[in-house]
Amino acid sequence: MDTNPEILDFVKAMSNPERLRIIGLLSQEPATREEIAARLNLSAKDSLNHLTFLEHVGAVRQTDGIFSLNNDKLAVLARDKLAKERPSYVPPDDLDLKSKKVLKAYLNPDGSIKQIPAQPKLRVILNYLIQFFEFNRNYTEKEVNTILRRFNEDTAGLRRDLVDAKILDRISDGSRYWRVDEGAK
Repeated sequence: MDTNPEILDFVKAMSNPERLRIIGLLSQEPATREEIAARLNLSAKDSLNHLTFLEHVGAVRQTDGIFSLNNDKLAVLARDKLAKERPSYVPPDDLDLKSKKVLKAYLNPDGSIKQIPAQPKLRVILNYLIQFFEFNRNYTEKEVNTILRRFNEDTAGLRRDLVDAKILDRISDGSRYWRVDEGAK
């Protein structure tokens, strides 16, 4: 997981209602700690703690005991951190538009499954998964689970869905699985 302490501290700062009230007040005009405490009915200790944290994350700055919003820092944070495009899975060019849309919606950037959809979208996900199985090769249930676990924890459900869709077959006791050659039907 990509953790960024700066953005986490910023989110923590903005998730507190008292700190948001302080930012709201400072968006109107700069003020001293005492003025902020009095206008927002905060104790001296609470106002100091909140202002110190807001200063730490760069949301406010202090000059000669007067606090003001740090608009430059807020703009940089919004532009560089919050407005970044999130990476997404990029499906192969040879897929139809509908399949591409389903894969983009249901796959994480690394190709793992965010959420298993219902039919008919499930078929697109199953067609995606089956490409990771070789033709003319037998797999044990454990090997099938190992391949599927890379994409989602629900290996039993995905294994069953692949068999039900008739793109993966098995011996009834589940000891051997193989990819179905759709051209051989």
